[in-house]
Parts: sequence; C-alpha cells; structure tokens
Amino acid sequence: MENKPKTYKIEHWANLKGYALFLKPYSGYIFLLLCIVSAREVARVIDKFLFTIIIDHGTNLQAGTLSKELFVTMLGSVALAYGAITLAKSLASWSQVNIINKIDGNLMYDLKNKYFPHILGLSHNFHTTHKTGSLIARLGRGAGAMERMTDFIGFNIVPLFIQIILTSISLMYIDTKVGIVIGATVFIFVGYTLLIQKLQDPARAAENEAEDREKGAISDIFTNIEAIKYYGKEQFMIAYYRKLATKSKAALIRNWNWARWNDAGHILIVSLGTLAVIIAPIQQFLAGAITIGTLVFVYTLYAELFLNLYGFSYGIRGFYRSMADFQDIFEYGKVHNDIKDLPNAPPMRVSEGTIEYKDMTFKYGNRTIFTNFSLDIKQNEKVALVGHSGSGKSTLIKLLYRLYDLDKGRILIDGRDIKTVKQESLRSELAIVPQEAVLFDDTIYNNILFSHPTATRKEVLQAIKFAQLDTIIAQFPLKENTIVGQRGVKLSGGEKQRISIARALLANKRILVLDEATSSLDSQTEHEIQADLKKLLEGRTAIIIAHRLSTIMHADKIVVLDKGTIVQMGTHRQLITKPGRYRQLWNLQKGGYIGE
Repeated sequence: MENKPKTYKIEHWANLKGYALFLKPYSGYIFLLLCIVSAREVARVIDKFLFTIIIDHGTNLQAGTLSKELFVTMLGSVALAYGAITLAKSLASWSQVNIINKIDGNLMYDLKNKYFPHILGLSHNFHTTHKTGSLIARLGRGAGAMERMTDFIGFNIVPLFIQIILTSISLMYIDTKVGIVIGATVFIFVGYTLLIQKLQDPARAAENEAEDREKGAISDIFTNIEAIKYYGKEQFMIAYYRKLATKSKAALIRNWNWARWNDAGHILIVSLGTLAVIIAPIQQFLAGAITIGTLVFVYTLYAELFLNLYGFSYGIRGFYRSMADFQDIFEYGKVHNDIKDLPNAPPMRVSEGTIEYKDMTFKYGNRTIFTNFSLDIKQNEKVALVGHSGSGKSTLIKLLYRLYDLDKGRILIDGRDIKTVKQESLRSELAIVPQEAVLFDDTIYNNILFSHPTATRKEVLQAIKFAQLDTIIAQFPLKENTIVGQRGVKLSGGEKQRISIARALLANKRILVLDEATSSLDSQTEHEIQADLKKLLEGRTAIIIAHRLSTIMHADKIVVLDKGTIVQMGTHRQLITKPGRYRQLWNLQKGGYIGE
C-alpha cells in the first residue's frame, strides 16, 4: 500500500526564480514597502539618538555646565521630536503590515489559481498514479510557502538589510573598530545560519515526503471507509496509519533537531561579538573620545540589531521551509499533459453521432490491448459490448473519451479524428451513466445541474421527473436540496443511479455511454431503471457495456470481445442461434450475470 520515498535535491535558485515570477506583478508594492521600511528604520536610529542627547545634556546639567531652564527646553523639543517619530513609526508599521498582507493574499491566490487548473487538467494517467491527499498537501504547503517567503522578505530581510546599512554608517562614524566588530559578527552570524539551513535540506525534504505519504494514506483510508467497515479492518488500518505516523514523527524530529545546532552556534557567536563590542566603546569612553550618551547609543543600536538578527534566523528557517515546499508544488509545473491538443485545435460539435474505431492499436504499459481493431457505429445505433473482464470493453470507452492516445490508427466521431479537436470539448459532447454514480457532496439539484450548468430550473426539474426521481425526493424534507454526502453515501444505489440518469438527460448529448449502468442494482430497481434508460436512449447513438445479457437483448448490434478482438457481432437473435462465445455466455447466465 505504501510507495517508496523518493529523494531529490532542493533547487534553491530555480525555486527563487519561480517565486520571483509570481512576485513580479507586485513590484510597485515592493518598491513602496522598501520606502516605508527605510523611513521606519531611519526613525528608529533617530529616536535612539534623542536619548543620547538627553543623557549627554543630563550629564552636563549634573556637572553644572548647563542650566536647568535650557535642559527643560531641550526636553520639550526632544519630546516633540520623539512624539513625531513615534507617530511616523506607527504609521509605517501599519502600512508595512497592510502591504505585506495584500502581497501575501494575492500571491497565495495566484499560486492556487495557477496550479489547481494545471493539476486538474493533467491526464487521466497522472491522476490514477498520484494520491489525492498528497496533491492536497502539496497545494496547501505551496500556498503557505508564499506567505512565509513574503513575510520573511517584508519583516526580516528588508528591515535587517536597511538596519545593517544605517547601523554600520552610524557606528563607523563614531568608532571604526566598533563598526568592524559588529560587521564581522553579523557576517559570521548570517553565514552560520545559512550553512546550517543548507545542511538541513535533506531532512526537510524527507519530512515533506513523509507528510505526503501520510496524508495520501489518510485520504485513501477515508475514501474507502465503507470497505474498511464491511471487512472489519479498522484495527488493521489503525496499525497501518500508526506505522506511517511513526515514520512522519521520526522525520519531523530529525528535521527539528537541526535547531539545536542553529541556536547553540548563535549563542556562541553573539556572546563573543557582544564581548568585543562592550570592550571597544568603553576604551574610547575612558580615553574621553566619546560621551556616555554615545556609549548608550552604541549599545542600544547593537542590541536592536541583534534582536533583528534572531528574527532573521527564525525567518531563514521559514525561507528554507518555503524552498522545500516550493520544490514540491513547482515539480507539478514540470509535469505536462500526456494528452495534448493540437495548436489551434477547434472545438468538437457532434451533430450526427457516428463513431468509428479505425485500424487502431493501443498498448497500456507493456500490455497490448488492441491490434488493428476496427468498429463502426452508425447514427442512433445502440451497440452493446460484451465480454469477460479484461476483454477491452472499458478501454474502448476511455479511448473514445481520449483519456489515452492510440499508438496507431484513429477514432472518428462524425468523420472527424478526435485527436484534431480540443479534448475538453470532445468530452463535453459525450454523456455517460457509469456503473457507480460518483456524486459531489452537494444537493441533488446541483449534482444534476453539474452536467449543464446553464440549464434553467425548469429543465432540471424535468430531468428529475424523467428519471422518476420526483416521487423519491418528495419524501425528503429538503426535496431536491437534500445533501447527498461524500460520493452520494446518504443515498441508495438506485437513487444515485437515477441522479446519474437525470444528469445525462440534462446534458442532452447525441452520444451516450452506459457503462454497466445497472449491474450494481437489485433486480426490481434494475427493471425500473431500464425503462428510464430505454427512454433516454431514444434518438441517440449509444454504447452499452453490460454483464447482464438480458439488459442488451434489444440492442441494434452486440459486439462480443475477447482479449481486444471482436470474436462475434450481430443482434441477440442472430447470435443466440449460432455456436460461439455469446451463446456460451447466455447459457451460463440464463439471463443472469457474467462473473468477473
């Protein structure tokens, strides 16, 4: 049940370029953010300088070299300046958060708006080989990475970069040695942080991989909850999930443990840097080169700078986390649809409903399903496909829908090769009633409307009446607004199938596929629905897959398949009177069901 984990290298530069492409439309916001943060950081340096003035003038007041009146006047001026600077910082902070929130929201939307349609549009083969839970996890992590990355730039990188410049200029002006010491400390601090985060990359990727497996399994388990309940396998699945959760926990702890090296190294670097910063200014002060106010100015600038450096350290973890999450979602951007439309392919419009499988060969993996296969279906003809499982019946439908491409040959609808038209328009011109009606967790009404979203309420209610759903939903308190539950779990098999019939009727297509539409129903319900299906088939070309031969006795043509080859073809009356596979199957069934 469990896929083997894959390992990959996180491509930081490529991921940064991918992020930058999303950020590019908001360059105006970035420039405005840079201006606001610069103004706020300048204000922070100035307000510390104001305290330097207070301390130095206070020292002069104590020494008797400054009058009390002048000191009070100075305090008033400083208070006014401090008030103006505080207001400016407050407005700048409000604006900073406001701009970053706008950028975050837009980037998260843009990523989801790009990758959700891209993933949805990937081939049938992609979706059958990728777990839904993993797709959900990666899309969610990608959106979260956008937020973390932008917050890191807006709250950590830009402020710290500007602060380093302003602090370096200020301190170099006061004392070159102090400026060099602080610059070296900052360089070592940042370099060490980046090194640890780089070394942590494999652990971070392993954690993501473990999370994907776990969430993929959760989705799989809950999607198949009925099978688990029917077979009494709750404890088995709990044990299976516990095994995955244990691996996720181990991967998580291995990743988190890198924080020990990060934090321990930071303490050592900052402690040594602080010692050097304390000694150099004090020597200058004792030599009379700087005042006590300047000494306080140096220490407060240093303290705030390294407070922001710790914020940078926390942010850089988010940066590398984002790189791993970008890697996962951007990988999907490199996956291209196996089934491609031709350039400027026109939309498909079916008017007659003729179908022709012409000299087609198709392999699935290493297995050959069809070789030089041909079959003609005339306008309004009802053609039934019969054969044991694996004979190719369902594959013919998948090929008609162009879920896979042929290795050789063509499939024509109304004489037009389906490879030459837009694949989505092709599928929208076909209607299907599958063996199991897969419904959305929505109302009965909306599940029917799904096949023709622009239909009127009157048309939907007509389809409900046609499928004899009206008498059933009349018993429901909310009538057609009843929520059916995930995959229609709140309804019976017959009720779900009637919704599927109503959906196909509302679609009103010239070509209809019945893929074992009644094989999962009891005999009474099947008999009732067969009457609905007979009305639905009127005036349409139909392909009918059935295991119960009694349901296809009135088909215009019955095609008997065996290992991708047509072994018999004709009406029921023709086939039942001659030796062959069909008569064998009929005798086995006696009107019943062909075993799987």
